[in-house]
Amino acid sequence: MALVCFLAATLQTSIGARILSVNVFPGRSHWMMIGSILEELLERGHEVTVITNYPRKKAHPNLTEIVIDPIYDFWGKSVKVDSLYDLTDISVHQMLMDFLYPLGLQTAEYAFTRENVMDFLRNDKSQFDLLLAEQFYQEAYLMLAHKYKVPIVSIGTFGFAQYMGPMMGLMNAWSHVPHEFLPFTDHMSLYQRAYNALVSSYELLLRSWFYLPEQQAMADKYFSFLPGPLPRLSDLERQVSVILLNSYPPLTSTRAKVPGLVQVGGLHIKEPKRLPDDLQTFIDGAKDGVIYFSLGTNLRSADMPPAKLSVILKVFGSMKQRVVWKFEDDGIKNLPPNVLVRSWLPQSDILGHPNVKVFITHGGLLGTQEGVHRAVPMVGIPIYCDQHLNMNKATLGGYAVKLYFPNITEESFRWALEEVLYNPSYKANMAKVSQTFRDRPIPALDEAIYWIEYVIRYKGAPQLRSAGLDLPWISFALLDVVGLMVLSLLMGIFIVRRAVSHLFGGKVKSKRKHE
Repeated sequence: MALVCFLAATLQTSIGARILSVNVFPGRSHWMMIGSILEELLERGHEVTVITNYPRKKAHPNLTEIVIDPIYDFWGKSVKVDSLYDLTDISVHQMLMDFLYPLGLQTAEYAFTRENVMDFLRNDKSQFDLLLAEQFYQEAYLMLAHKYKVPIVSIGTFGFAQYMGPMMGLMNAWSHVPHEFLPFTDHMSLYQRAYNALVSSYELLLRSWFYLPEQQAMADKYFSFLPGPLPRLSDLERQVSVILLNSYPPLTSTRAKVPGLVQVGGLHIKEPKRLPDDLQTFIDGAKDGVIYFSLGTNLRSADMPPAKLSVILKVFGSMKQRVVWKFEDDGIKNLPPNVLVRSWLPQSDILGHPNVKVFITHGGLLGTQEGVHRAVPMVGIPIYCDQHLNMNKATLGGYAVKLYFPNITEESFRWALEEVLYNPSYKANMAKVSQTFRDRPIPALDEAIYWIEYVIRYKGAPQLRSAGLDLPWISFALLDVVGLMVLSLLMGIFIVRRAVSHLFGGKVKSKRKHE
């Protein structure tokens, strides 16, 4: 029996692929999705080498880690605002140029400055079957696919971004697919469609002319040890076989897709576990229900402006429900007796408790998915990026109320809570959306692993690749066809005018001649 078990384990490992996973962005919420995928790959016998900010708590025989240490404090160095709450009112241009682009460039370069990372990049002689890379402002690391001559699967932890369409050979339909940073739904007015097209095209140009050249310069610098001319990152992006998108209907706008865009949102959600004893007792004893409040891993409730904090505490103190609040300062003053605060909370497990009646959220992607999966109606307080879009989708679906953070007052905050608590339509609508979100042909994590292994089996899966990637952008956008049609139309008008002029001009001359 021992021999059989040993041979089975050996066989499982022998058929496993060798996967290099690169995840240099220090986002804990992003890692929840990535980590779930890597754990499943290890479970299935694959060998994984990972560049990461978050090492595994226990060693695994098939896992090699290159740890980025210490973790880069991008909130203190990359973000050019006094408070993250100030991001509520910034433009898309500012979001890109003052927030996301510096975030991506600085976190990517920081990982290059770690000695163990560069030692691995320069000296590792391993052979891999796949590069598994996060698709979030870390493009310079795609150069590893060139070094190891392997196909690429990327993980879109942020969901669907506008630039991913052209990257995969697909034209975005800006008429009904809103830009991820705009607070629009997929039913836009004429003005919204025009603005959406302007912003989306502007981002594509900005990314091509400013951002990618910055990433290219970084890749050329830190991969200069490789022989021969280095490829362009834009060409490496077009070699991505599959993007595993952190999205799934009905939480995302319906849009056209190519086979390589695979929606696996919610794959990190597991069956709820029993809570820590004190938390379990507090929630179990809430005869009138529980309000759960969390602004995610990046926004800190403890950094909230004092005036807003005072409003929220006053409203919580007047509610008969108990409140569980992710608050990062245990020394908070004037805390009502019905409110429990912790700097960290097992959010998905809390939302799975039947006593939780309302989820107050900033509208982040993972939190929204967890709230919908657990069927808990929401009060949304979006601050930046896709949070406005997520909450607009939720309010349109009738399972959330949205508040604009700068305008929150005691009256509006109390109204929002009572509306979701006591109007049964929110719970009913959430139950329908939750059922739709969970109704899938196969579990999300299984689908993600299937496509990773599919790309490995077919060494890049060229059968998934769109021929649109081989066209110059003028042909891809059909501008050459439009130009030909316009030219033909002009030529036709010119010929008709000449013919009409010749015909009537001839008649006039003939008439004059007879006179």
